[in-house]
Amino acid sequence: MAIHENLLGGPPPTHLPDDPEPRELLASGAAPAEVAAKYPASSLAWAQLADDAFEAGRTVESYAYARTGYHRGLDALRRSGWKGHGPVPFEHEPNRGFLRALHALARAAQAIGEQEEYERCSTFLRDSSPTAADTLG
Repeated sequence: MAIHENLLGGPPPTHLPDDPEPRELLASGAAPAEVAAKYPASSLAWAQLADDAFEAGRTVESYAYARTGYHRGLDALRRSGWKGHGPVPFEHEPNRGFLRALHALARAAQAIGEQEEYERCSTFLRDSSPTAADTLG
């Protein structure tokens, strides 16, 4: 039996295509705002902006960045064959930008009192990738 074989008959895992340029720029210390401006479809750049804003106490700004990254990620998932549910493995590095944006959106929603959105995003994160939910906190 193959690892990650779906025994329940659900959809196969979605693996986003690799987009190394934004990841490499961020890893080299480039400003996330510059990376997001150059690569606006990069959920990873938006997730980093959301994390930076949240850490600086700019919760509403974090929420907005996270929402942008989340929606850019949904677009990418759909282009990759995702049908609205199913695994989005954290183990596949190109998926991490979307998953980080989803986590950041849940975190910011909770911080501004949007309990329903916090619960929806937290459930979506855990359903998509239990590893991401556990890793991102």
